[in-house]
Amino acid sequence: MSDEAAPSAGLRGFRAGFVSLVGRPNSGKSTLLNRLVGEKLAIVSPRPQTTRNRITGIRNAPEAQIVFIDTPGLHAPAGKLGTFMRQTVERAFEDVDLVCVIADVTEPRHPDGEILEMLGRHRGPAYCVLNKTDRLRAKARLLPLIDAWAAGRFREIVPISALDGTNCDRLLRLIVEALPEHPAFFPPDATSDQPETLYVAEMIREKIFLLTHEEIPYAVAVRVEELTERTAPEALYIRATIFVERDSQKGILIGQAGSMLKRIGTAARRELEAFFGIKVYLELTVQVRPRWRKDARALREFGFRMTS
Repeated sequence: MSDEAAPSAGLRGFRAGFVSLVGRPNSGKSTLLNRLVGEKLAIVSPRPQTTRNRITGIRNAPEAQIVFIDTPGLHAPAGKLGTFMRQTVERAFEDVDLVCVIADVTEPRHPDGEILEMLGRHRGPAYCVLNKTDRLRAKARLLPLIDAWAAGRFREIVPISALDGTNCDRLLRLIVEALPEHPAFFPPDATSDQPETLYVAEMIREKIFLLTHEEIPYAVAVRVEELTERTAPEALYIRATIFVERDSQKGILIGQAGSMLKRIGTAARRELEAFFGIKVYLELTVQVRPRWRKDARALREFGFRMTS
């Protein structure tokens, strides 16, 4: 989504830059990205560690273009996939104009010493965004949290609710103020620099997170094999493969007589149709790839690549 074209993109006073969103798992980074961009680009789940890749969302305004970078939740790495996610977070502190540290106000640990240490590598400005204020019955509880995070070198500490939008407009204004004067990096109608196939794969994976339990969602990777627009009838044809690590996981994903796979496909198709604005035919299959999360070749094949 773009608020409107950016006619001033080449004029003096226009601002553009890159903003990283970093924080612990389930702190609300993806929800905030979707809120600030105005489109659902990152998958959202109540379970932690949903985001794996570096997701880029672009917000266009008459006076600015903000390129947001959503990152996996910061946690101790396990296996090659965990290492990849950790490196993605570390890279998010490099070569950006602003870092926004997203902290969940309902969590007991404030401030987060590890994040403050990582923030020391970033030479530019940083904001502390205290998220999920809608869950605080007594707003006075914010005061000690603000005092605790003030120990960091934050230019601003902004309490918000990414879920209901409270104070997000103010955060957006402050972000624009922190950006340098620069022409737009992307066209004024762009919402992401990610390929459509990544968005499709993430939406399928989100439905797996919502409809399955325990280890299943974390053992899943999705690869889009085909994405073709057809004219007779007008529709988008998508063929995707869901990879799991064990035969038992494959059986759960497919379900009795294919019931679970049908539920996943139906839920994903509805959201994809709303996003693309066209009828979608979605064909899903499930394959077993043993220990893919510890296989560097499989990670590259499934699109987990470090970007600078």
